[in-house]
Amino acid sequence: MTLLLFAGFVALILLRVPITMAIGLAVLSALIYAGFSDTLYIIPLQVLDGVDNPSLLAIPFFIMAGNLMNGVGMTDRIFNFASALVGHMRAGLAQVNVVSSLLFAGVSGAAVADCAGLGTIEIKAMRERGYPAPFAAALTAASAVVGPIIPPSISLVVYAFLSNTSVARLFLAGIIPGIIVGLSLMAFNYLVALKQDFPREERKSLPQIGRAAIDGIAALVAPGIILVAILTGFTTATEAGVLACVYTIALGFVYRTFSFRMLWQALTETMTITSVIMIIIGFSHVMGWLLAIEQIPQQLADQILLFTESRTVFLFLLLGFLLLVGCFVEGVPAKLILVPMLLPIIDQFGIDRIHFGLIITLALLIGIATPPMGIALYIVSEVGKVPFEKVAVAILPFLVPLIVALLVITFVPELVLFLPNLVLGPA
Repeated sequence: MTLLLFAGFVALILLRVPITMAIGLAVLSALIYAGFSDTLYIIPLQVLDGVDNPSLLAIPFFIMAGNLMNGVGMTDRIFNFASALVGHMRAGLAQVNVVSSLLFAGVSGAAVADCAGLGTIEIKAMRERGYPAPFAAALTAASAVVGPIIPPSISLVVYAFLSNTSVARLFLAGIIPGIIVGLSLMAFNYLVALKQDFPREERKSLPQIGRAAIDGIAALVAPGIILVAILTGFTTATEAGVLACVYTIALGFVYRTFSFRMLWQALTETMTITSVIMIIIGFSHVMGWLLAIEQIPQQLADQILLFTESRTVFLFLLLGFLLLVGCFVEGVPAKLILVPMLLPIIDQFGIDRIHFGLIITLALLIGIATPPMGIALYIVSEVGKVPFEKVAVAILPFLVPLIVALLVITFVPELVLFLPNLVLGPA
């Protein structure tokens, strides 16, 4: 049954069947094969049980906050603020691209939103200043990886739900790794600029930087609201998401960009994305239930411990496996399937669950920028009007700094756990 479950799921993914249908059909076929054909009502019961969790209510509000930020036009202001800060550096607009993603990560919490929201502005600006279009598109896809690492993060909320860990600790743990990813990409841009004559932007004066800061920092208050509200215990993660939505709507009135048409579009997009995520969570819960019946997590843990007792060897094997999975399966569904299986092994090797949460999040995120199925590549190809084949080739060098950042985060756990332990105390 387990072989049919996974083989069917992988085959359907390779056939480009939507992830929701792939999980559902794989589960259905495994249940019928195992003799549950007379009791298929188990599927809707398990699906409902999987989504019946109050912590999941945070997801639609975080998505809504990101959509509202896009709707009120904060992407332009964030880009202008980043340009004022680092545009004068070597490979100026390339560095602006990365810094914009770091700033926007605290607004949207989703890599896809980064690609779609900032991508159009960034690629257009870089092309106009003489950067090769494939380079601009590839950098945009690579820098979008930081989106779900820096809080607020939909992906980390899902992991907290799966691993029974604190959302607040995970949000704090994501700040330093997100900065490391950004710095690694900026260092790579600098090295590339030493060989290529990329233009620099004019250095802004302090009054110009101040005006850009006043215009752009307002957008960055939203993630501050979420983080402070959760850390102080003033609100739950869900209520913090609601506060961020209210703040963003108020900001829309201040900037006179709010409209009911924009609100309706944000609500529509939020409901569409949330429904897809919830369907995936529901079907993945059924898959997890089947794996628990077969005791697959325990068997997998026993087999790995027989193969190696070295924590270092295990981490290298884990990274290779996660990078491979990330090339074919998106982060949230991959986590829903893998986290329940891997947690017993993680616990056996004494790896902190918060640390593992950032490892699996970043490793799977790199997959969105990896050919042939990386979704970020398709998005930047579309919004930047660059042939996919050229973007797929241009992205390959950018995988090096991303993987280097992943290795640093994996083998120096103090970088991940420092802020949570400092602010909230040791777990």
